[in-house]
Amino acid sequence: MERKYNVDLLQKLQERQYIKKEKGIEIIYKRIPDTDEAGVMDPRLYKSMKKQLMIMKFLPKSMFSNKDPLSMVKRFRKMFNGVKSIPIVTAKIDIERLSIDCEGASVPIRIYKPEGNKKNLPIYLYFHGGGFFAGSSDVVEELCKVLVEREGIVAISVDYRLAPENKFPASHDDCFNALKWVYNNADFFGGDKNKVCVSGDSAGGNLAIFCAMKDRDLKLGMVKLEALIYPSVNMGAVEDEDYHWSIEEYEISKKYKYALNMMINGFGDSGDSFKAILGVDDIRTPYLTPYMADLKGMPPTIVLFGEHDFLKIECVSYAVKLNKAGVKTRTIIYRGLGHGFADVIGGYPQAEDCMIEIGKFIRENL
Repeated sequence: MERKYNVDLLQKLQERQYIKKEKGIEIIYKRIPDTDEAGVMDPRLYKSMKKQLMIMKFLPKSMFSNKDPLSMVKRFRKMFNGVKSIPIVTAKIDIERLSIDCEGASVPIRIYKPEGNKKNLPIYLYFHGGGFFAGSSDVVEELCKVLVEREGIVAISVDYRLAPENKFPASHDDCFNALKWVYNNADFFGGDKNKVCVSGDSAGGNLAIFCAMKDRDLKLGMVKLEALIYPSVNMGAVEDEDYHWSIEEYEISKKYKYALNMMINGFGDSGDSFKAILGVDDIRTPYLTPYMADLKGMPPTIVLFGEHDFLKIECVSYAVKLNKAGVKTRTIIYRGLGHGFADVIGGYPQAEDCMIEIGKFIRENL
């Protein structure tokens, strides 16, 4: 199938980007490729979200109530599990599906490789998003394939166990055990165990950070790079000199005020809900709320997110904290976008550009 946009927009995203220093760090801003209007939604996003925004208008405030998390999970799984990408990869990608043993749990993984018997390829280990209770490798398959096609690397997607059926630390343990399997079996699939990048979107970004942090804490040296797409880093809403949530931190055009307020505030304060879903009494621990962790010794990290993402403020603050800890960090903000855009490969040029930027970071650092 063909992209829903002209490929020229990819070039415009690169040409029209600019760097701005904020809160002591340099941030790369990607303008909407076909407008300079401030505080607006990307026209492709707005068109695709009209129906969803109308539905959200009538959702009860109890949608994220922790009184009945399983019922909430069932509703949102339908929303999060749909495949929104368009197949745009034309190269032959070899895909191998298998299950690995993660301390007694059978965890499905998918290995994406360029065609041919290639060896010593950089490894991109990916954890899908979905709030720890939804999502799958299906949702992010095209995302992985785009990176394999462009960079000639091997990508591995992990279908970790989901909450609330599997309480914490099931998902986190699955991902870390998958990392160990990948490291120990790199020769099997043509990868280089010394060139591992962990990555993920939203909750998957949290899982990627957990893997890198535990690897650092145990001094195993497996993870060399992180690529975080709108990661969930501050579920505990920890405030300090760098983080305080405020709607004033968002630039919002009057024309899109209703839609953007729904996008930014639609999920509200979901901390108690996640405690119930994950089955924990406290989410203010470094492995669940990495924002409160000591970040010294973490690997080079790229963080990418939209300017209207409800996680934007914590993502910026996390990048600031990484920088203060001496971690090489690249921060990229996409104008006009909110949460979840990377799933829409082929629908939004920014989703494809996101993978281009991750590919660059991998090339420069592995």
